[in-house]
Amino acid sequence: MILPAIAAGVGVAVIVVSANPFIVRAQDAAPETAQSAPQPAAEPPPPDPAAELAAKRDQTRAELETLSKTISLSTDKVSALQQSIADLEKSTESIRQALIDSASRRKVLEKQILESEKKLADLGVKEDGIRRSLHERRGLLAEVLAALQRMGRNPPPALLVTPDDALASVRSAILLGAVVPGIRKETDKLAADLASLAALQTASAAEKASLTGTMTNGIEEERRMDLLLAENDKLSRSNTAELGAERKRSEELAGKATSLEGLVASMESEIASVRDAAAAARQAEENRMLLTDEQRAQAKALADSGVPDKNRIAPAYPFGELKAKLEVPVTGDILRQFGDADGTGHEAMGMTVATNPETVVTAPADGLVVFAGVFRSYGQMIILDAGDGYHLVLSGMDTINTRQGKFVFSGEPLAVMGAKRVASATALALETNRPTLYIEFRKDGKPVDSRPWWTAKDTGKARNDS
Repeated sequence: MILPAIAAGVGVAVIVVSANPFIVRAQDAAPETAQSAPQPAAEPPPPDPAAELAAKRDQTRAELETLSKTISLSTDKVSALQQSIADLEKSTESIRQALIDSASRRKVLEKQILESEKKLADLGVKEDGIRRSLHERRGLLAEVLAALQRMGRNPPPALLVTPDDALASVRSAILLGAVVPGIRKETDKLAADLASLAALQTASAAEKASLTGTMTNGIEEERRMDLLLAENDKLSRSNTAELGAERKRSEELAGKATSLEGLVASMESEIASVRDAAAAARQAEENRMLLTDEQRAQAKALADSGVPDKNRIAPAYPFGELKAKLEVPVTGDILRQFGDADGTGHEAMGMTVATNPETVVTAPADGLVVFAGVFRSYGQMIILDAGDGYHLVLSGMDTINTRQGKFVFSGEPLAVMGAKRVASATALALETNRPTLYIEFRKDGKPVDSRPWWTAKDTGKARNDS
């Protein structure tokens, strides 16, 4: 009874091909149902696994983007978020710590979404492989099912009836002895494939259900961050007219500057908020150098514990001591590393990371925001003065949530990626439409490889990702 259902499940027609040895014998046993099938066409070349996985990831990503648009927070959840922000102590330190915590949770959720996306793509490729195998074997499977059905309709005659029936029975026994093992093998393989297909479909459904919950939590965390940013903006807002004038002046300087070095120099000399903050940061660094070895060790231990002074206006300790301790500002896949070909015949001066849409960008280290805005072919760009002669350059974002002259802490949210890759000189020759963040470290004005600074889990070889 299960055979017709299996035949319907794989979508095959009941056809008998005379080229198959054991089906020829089955035809001898039941010649009235035999048909000949056309010669099979030449087999297509096997699919490229990497290209197939990349295509499936693109398809999965598009499906997830569509799913994300259908998810919304309930009125009760929004009210609860608003109340939790209202209950916070309205101080710069508490709000900024809440922002850092929110950004950390959001990056964890974004990593989970990225991992689920990869898992769903892999399950999809395996599922497609089984379907393709069933499709390619549909002729053989049809022969097996047809033979089994014919034998079920025409059982061999009883032995003790007439000599003619006895002879037919012996012949049938001989034929069945040759046919049944081959049929059983193909039937077992078909059943195993269908079981694997069902298991993959179940796993995909479970992963999608889990992913929906993760995406809902991500949207909730995104809303919380928006509310926190609004509160932080209220607390740190200076005179609106002064901010507007500085922003306009910085745009003029960015238009005149021909290099990053020139931009940083002009900002530190002509923008009051940056100049004053830079001077204060340098003074704080000088004061730190005057500390005793014991005091310096205590400050370093406090910074290592993750709870350094939230009122500081300079990095917790020298940037050169942070090697293997920084986290990449976004969750994503590294497409290009320092020194790789950049698509213009030159070597890349920084690393490029592909992210999912609307991924949060956090500060990789403590630093003074020297510049925040559009600069030439870089697009939206943030430059952080991390002290010790180092500047960190981030570009490719869609929305910037910080301003120049502000001192930011490691892990503090700075910006948000857009929906698609932003066209820029740093993203040339990238085979992806995903948003890409460009990260460049500079020491005394010269680009340096950032890999020694990232934690072990964030390092790795660049790989192409379409």
